[in-house]
Order: sequence, then C-alpha cells, then structure tokens
Amino acid sequence: MASSAEVKKYLAYWLQLGKKIIIPSRNLSLCPSNIIQFDRYSVEFEECWALISDENTGDCYLEGTIQTIQELLSPKWEISNCARCAMPVPMIQMGIQPEGCVCSDVEGWPNEELPKPREPINSKERLQNIKKSLS
Repeated sequence: MASSAEVKKYLAYWLQLGKKIIIPSRNLSLCPSNIIQFDRYSVEFEECWALISDENTGDCYLEGTIQTIQELLSPKWEISNCARCAMPVPMIQMGIQPEGCVCSDVEGWPNEELPKPREPINSKERLQNIKKSLS
C-alpha cells in the first residue's frame, strides 16, 4: 500500500517535470510553479496536495495516467521506481499493470544531462550526517 507521503512524493517529482494534476469535476488542471522551497514543499504545492487528497474534491489524477489519487492511496497500489527512468511510478500490487510508465509521454526523458526531480532536503541534517560519517 502506498502511503500518503509516497503518493505526495510521486506527484511532486512529476510536477517538477511539468505534468499537471487534472480535476475533471472542477474542470481544472493544476501545475504549481514552485514545488520545493528550501527544505520543505512549497505552500503552493501543499495547497494543491490538500485539495487533491481531499475525498470531497472528487477524482483527480496525474496527467498521462488513469489512476486517481484516491486509488493510489488505497491498498491496491504501491509506488515503485520505474525501470526505465528511476522516477516514482504507481504499481498495482496484484494483477495486470494497466499501462507503461508516466514518463512515456515526456519528450526527451530520461535525460541524464538534466538534474532529476527531488524531494526537499534538510541541509542542516544532511551536513550533520556528513560530519558524523567523517568522525
């Protein structure tokens, strides 16, 4: 089962590549321009997450996919890394995988010359870990 944090990370990575969140019931497509702010997700992304993770919003899905966000939060799905591009992708736990990777419609991806999408990084914690490993 994919945790809420894993689904959030999955969406954050793909939104960094320009994918959109589609909300058919509201005739909306969302693509926050700022996903990461220093060592946390941006306010804009957190507001988007609050909207799409709310069951009252209705079905929402990542552009180019068919699984709704609510489905991804159910026990049927888990988030794994794509064998082709190493990005997080939804995988059905039992049964037939319904489609290829989310990256299949991203032109020129994977591109090893560009920085890959990432999670927020706590620099202080990261430096403490480096310091600890050097001692």
